[in-house]
Amino acid sequence: MMGLEAVGDLALHTILSKLEAEDSARAACVSKKLRASASEDSLWSHFCARDLDLSQPLDPHGNLTPSFKEGYQLWREAFNMYPWSLVKRVKKCWDKLRNWLTINFPEAESTLNKGASEDDIQELEKILKVKLPLPTRILYRFHDGQDFEDKHFQNSLVGCPLGIIGGYSFYNHLVTVYLLPLRQVISETMEITPKLDFPGGSKCVVVAASCTYSEKLFFLNCTSGQLYVGTRNLLDDGEMLPCVPNVLISSVHDCSVDQQQDAMLLWLEEHGRRLENGIIKLRQEENFRSISQFPEESLLCSTAITNGVKVRASAVFVPEQATSQNYSFAYSIRMSLLPEGCIINGMTFSSCQLHWRHWIIRAKDVVIADVNGEAVVGQYPLLHPGDSEFVYESCTLLPFSSGSIEGSFAFIPGSLREPKGGPFDVAVAQFPLQVPDYIF
Repeated sequence: MMGLEAVGDLALHTILSKLEAEDSARAACVSKKLRASASEDSLWSHFCARDLDLSQPLDPHGNLTPSFKEGYQLWREAFNMYPWSLVKRVKKCWDKLRNWLTINFPEAESTLNKGASEDDIQELEKILKVKLPLPTRILYRFHDGQDFEDKHFQNSLVGCPLGIIGGYSFYNHLVTVYLLPLRQVISETMEITPKLDFPGGSKCVVVAASCTYSEKLFFLNCTSGQLYVGTRNLLDDGEMLPCVPNVLISSVHDCSVDQQQDAMLLWLEEHGRRLENGIIKLRQEENFRSISQFPEESLLCSTAITNGVKVRASAVFVPEQATSQNYSFAYSIRMSLLPEGCIINGMTFSSCQLHWRHWIIRAKDVVIADVNGEAVVGQYPLLHPGDSEFVYESCTLLPFSSGSIEGSFAFIPGSLREPKGGPFDVAVAQFPLQVPDYIF
């Protein structure tokens, strides 16, 4: 003990900061010197930053507290019925999502509700006769889903585009997925589960859905912890697809272990990773913005430049339009003209216009469609340097869970009304059609 008393304050602070917060608190019981060091607010500021990513002494409701130590204690007390490592992980998941939304999509961030109480969660469990998995319970303690107001529908004729999970569109099918608040989990579950006929249906609750007019529903199995999405056959035979690899789900009701993870937490963590890494981004469409699930990264999004015309293309699996025999994919084509314009045989043109398309669609390695036709979705986009990308979406069905699309566009230099030369082909590099491990 005499040796410990001789340790300098800075060295002691460094030692304590390497411990977990609860171990530092226990060390305070050993001696007066350790008690003094373990009570320093600078130490608890370190714990708040490391464990909770807090730069201010805030309680779980966002209120300032007199000290970092008190703030940390309030966090521990508020979540004392849960494994602390899981609480920290869930907070990190929500922080990543909220930080991205705050910077890039604040109108959607504003729709997130404050956290639900334990009483709110227990009321849901009592009404629906389920026991929510531990990670999902904590997720709702931080944010009780999303709520929308009348103003959120003003700029869109097809519902609300502010779902934080996002979606896609093609033809008249538009999906934007949001997280349901607990009261809506109750009402939606009570309304739809009696209509469904699938094993374990009574233990499934609706946790996410499209807030646009095209229906898409996500179900959390409270027994297994798996998240499912309904297919086209959902109402006919209860057909659903798992959203997360089963092998990753573990210990969803066991407080005694350190690696609890249900599909809801894994799903939201993966979504946050994709947003943070720019794999998916916002899309501006007329008067509203939404999160687009069409991939932007090179492995999933192809890019080709021909004579100054740039074409990017990617696809997304559409589970609500799929069945166990047919896999539905939406694909997004984005075309633009580079700043130097359209260059053909050394000549530069300030515009070019699409006239014809040619698609080769494969299921696995077998060509199932070779399509030629005028225009794209009835439009003949005229490209100019500096204009925003022209974007259009379409869809295709495959008999297998994987395939690809490639092809070309025929463009006219100048315009169709005032052509400056003959047609030239613009490549659409092959891009994959693939049912992913994580389905959104």
